[in-house]
Amino acid sequence: MTDDLKIIPLMQWQENGQTCSAIWRSENHSKPPAKVMIADDAMKADVAYRLACEGTALLWRGDFQNARQLLQAIARRIDRKPAKTSSVPAEAFHLNRQAQAQRSRVLGMLLIALEKDYSIKLRRAPDAHQACIQAYGNADEVSVVSLRELLGVIGAYEWRKKGVEVPALGARIHPHYGVFSPVRGEYVDLIADAPLPALTLAFDIGTGSGVLAALLAKRGIKHVIATDQDDRSLACARENMQMLGLAGQVEVIKADLFPAGRAPLVVCNPPWLPARPNAAIEYAIYDPDSIMLKGFLNGVAEHLEPEGEGWLIMSDIAEHLGLRTREALVEMVAGAGLQVVDKTDIKPRHSRASDKSDPLHMARAAEVTSLWRLRVA
Repeated sequence: MTDDLKIIPLMQWQENGQTCSAIWRSENHSKPPAKVMIADDAMKADVAYRLACEGTALLWRGDFQNARQLLQAIARRIDRKPAKTSSVPAEAFHLNRQAQAQRSRVLGMLLIALEKDYSIKLRRAPDAHQACIQAYGNADEVSVVSLRELLGVIGAYEWRKKGVEVPALGARIHPHYGVFSPVRGEYVDLIADAPLPALTLAFDIGTGSGVLAALLAKRGIKHVIATDQDDRSLACARENMQMLGLAGQVEVIKADLFPAGRAPLVVCNPPWLPARPNAAIEYAIYDPDSIMLKGFLNGVAEHLEPEGEGWLIMSDIAEHLGLRTREALVEMVAGAGLQVVDKTDIKPRHSRASDKSDPLHMARAAEVTSLWRLRVA
């Protein structure tokens, strides 16, 4: 089905004795709620929590800041319930994913209506016009979105304006909504320090925000071709290249993994966890059945020049979670006709690595991120 033939989901509800409808917005492609109740400042947190758990959505007509407080109150009630866990890492991971999905579903039941111009007709509501334009594009219809998603849209807009400082790049990267932010700097440092096989050409596969393509260009590679399939990522990478003054050096194109031709360097930072994502942005983290990892490994040889190198950036957290073994990864590499010429490791610096309250703390504390330098065997 082509994009212009996609069915736009509609949400319906009863209000003031009338049947109302609006476009339903959901980044994780959830269905419009079947049961909708009008709610306002008189709604008690315990009642809201119970209704949300039962699958009743609450379309908010009260004060916007009170809605935010209610969302926080619902979250506290969710978090009071002890989460199921397991001493088996893979089981603990899946239980945690289930709990996260359930938490997201319940919190997503508090809804906000957006006017045709993305204004919000609620007391003390923020101006979300530009944030929604950048996340959803232009609109001319009333729509409804979960408050949780709307707050994410507004937060992402602020991050896009402010940018994320990347020390290895000596500049800021401005992530778009739905594009993974380069907040974990250790994998960027690996690329910054590795010896380049050539300065002529490099491919950056699955570029996302464009941070690695920009770094390769900053390191002196004359021409970098950055690929991605996601339209938001492509727009984000192009904008970042413009802002960094690298648009003439980095070419951003839409492609399924590889561009045409060969290069002396092909870089890929695929999602690290072989599991199903629950939302669009999670495709940068979760790679069902290791599809992108396998695609890169199985295709890189035919896109490398003689003596060229394929650089694979991977965390071993999947191994600590029991989702993939080191032997399986090594077999993938060998099965693709590749050999490892060097592997550089670095420990994560993010706060979750030392958060003992995290149900996956043991795996995060043991995690190592590596740059695998590969050549054709």
